[in-house]
Amino acid sequence: MSSEQKNLFLAIGLSMIVLFGWNYFYGAPTVEKQRQAQQATQTAVPAAPAPAANVNPGAPAATADIAQAARTRADALPLSPRITIDTPALAGSIALKGGLIDDVSLKNFRDTIDPNSPMIELFAPVGSTHAYYAETGFRTAAGNALTLPDANTLWKANGTKLTATTPVELTWDNGKGLIFKRTISIDDRYMFSVKETIENKSGAAVTLQAFASITRIGKPATSGYAVLHEGLLGVVGDSRVIELTYDSIEKEPQSMRLAEGTAGWMGFTDKYWATAIVPAQDAKFGGRFSATGAANQPRLYQTFILEDARTVEAGATSEVTTTRIFAGAKEVRTIDGYQTSLGIKNFDLMIDWGWFYFITKPLFKLIDLIYHFVGNFGVAILIVTVIVKAVFFPLANRSYLSMAKMKAVQPEMTLLRERYKDDKQKQQVELMELYKREKINPVAGCLPVLVQIPVFFGLYKVIFITLEMRHAPFFGWIKDLSAPDPTTVFNLFGLLPFDPTSLPMVGHFLAIGIWPLLMGISMFVQMKMNPEPTDPVQKQMFTWMPIIFTFMLGTFPAGLVIYWTWNNLLSVTQQYYIMKRAGVKVELWDNLSGLLGKKTSA
Repeated sequence: MSSEQKNLFLAIGLSMIVLFGWNYFYGAPTVEKQRQAQQATQTAVPAAPAPAANVNPGAPAATADIAQAARTRADALPLSPRITIDTPALAGSIALKGGLIDDVSLKNFRDTIDPNSPMIELFAPVGSTHAYYAETGFRTAAGNALTLPDANTLWKANGTKLTATTPVELTWDNGKGLIFKRTISIDDRYMFSVKETIENKSGAAVTLQAFASITRIGKPATSGYAVLHEGLLGVVGDSRVIELTYDSIEKEPQSMRLAEGTAGWMGFTDKYWATAIVPAQDAKFGGRFSATGAANQPRLYQTFILEDARTVEAGATSEVTTTRIFAGAKEVRTIDGYQTSLGIKNFDLMIDWGWFYFITKPLFKLIDLIYHFVGNFGVAILIVTVIVKAVFFPLANRSYLSMAKMKAVQPEMTLLRERYKDDKQKQQVELMELYKREKINPVAGCLPVLVQIPVFFGLYKVIFITLEMRHAPFFGWIKDLSAPDPTTVFNLFGLLPFDPTSLPMVGHFLAIGIWPLLMGISMFVQMKMNPEPTDPVQKQMFTWMPIIFTFMLGTFPAGLVIYWTWNNLLSVTQQYYIMKRAGVKVELWDNLSGLLGKKTSA
């Protein structure tokens, strides 16, 4: 076997390793986990241990009904009298039994791009499969015999509907001199406000602690992407954002993470939706992330906030606390608006902007600004790409000119390599002297690509994580920029009546649609604009790279593939212009002819 054949097989092998490795770890999403069927009965979840008195949340108050058989949402809702929620953004209800916010759907978002598909369901009532709800209430010191509202408390309401303009007041009398009042209001988006007031007619002062929690029963399905956090998260005091997946919380000591501080929030995040408890931002609180539950039963995941003790004097009526509860879509403007208007510390970190926050978020804001002028996120991405190319044009200009000079001295470089082929050190010294004399930067050709990597990753995050890109159409067959190109070459772009991407194990490798193919072709053309590498292995690697990237990006969001294709076309145009202006021969046609086995003139 010849040396060149060995190099070819080596290049192919390395390419396949990169291809399969990338798809296994990053390129293809983990298959969405099937929701596990709930068992007929569930046991109540025990209280977690108390490692610190001021951060000991205790057991959730609404565990009494968790032991009921899991039901459908429709069957679970009638278990409690309810107050209807009806706002421009939300639909649902509040359970008077326990006073839970446990039924919330998002009016403006659907399961699929079909406008008649079901609304996104967020909170789900206790007793239903995968119950998910918010709860507020009170705790007393150990040994205190106060009768407090709990999971079985049936509150009385002063109305039947909660709207953005009409709050509701819930009242409960413990029969021992304490009257509890809970006023629930909501804005026109996703923020509930729960004010707790106590009227003390007991004849003695009472001291208690207010709590708030969000509970999720059963491990929910997640998208499975490593680039995106889904699970428990929050900011407590001066801590950085705390991110715990449903698996990682189980690995914490006693399946629990405690935090303590002033200002912040705690909750759960899915890819596009989130819930959070937001206590008063000027008050100290203790918080807990936890996973509890009996063996062979669905786990109970919870974020819990416990405030400092408050005393209500005898004969007094006192507002004990006001807690906000967010339940909605992770719209960037809405989240940022809450952070600004309500002073919620680092609330914008509810959206996973990633390590390149300083690039990702400004990039989204630029795309969003342009979108409001052009009305199409895909077009906005194309315009932003032009802007980025313009910003980096001076760097690209120097890079392409350096590459042109490199081509001009190629004969001298070949002579030096031949002259000092047995003395690699001397060869490198002479090559460096040649570069210095001709003012060539040998790594300049890599700079445009290196500079684009953070921008590429930032744009990938923007397209992948931001709700605004969800179900955003482009043109033609691209109805959702956040989803992969729905076509595939392996069924002749829909002419054959089967979906090759559904095949087990290899299906995600077959998601090579029209836009990934266009991207691969554009990348191939761009690479052929440059001089061919003299090293055979490098030459084969460069030849295979467009194919590798075509497969890699096949499962990526269509918006990202469109960006990459457009960026390649702009780069080819830019490089052609610069090289022609510099009087340097463009290598494209010679390289293509060489690929076909035709000899070209020098």
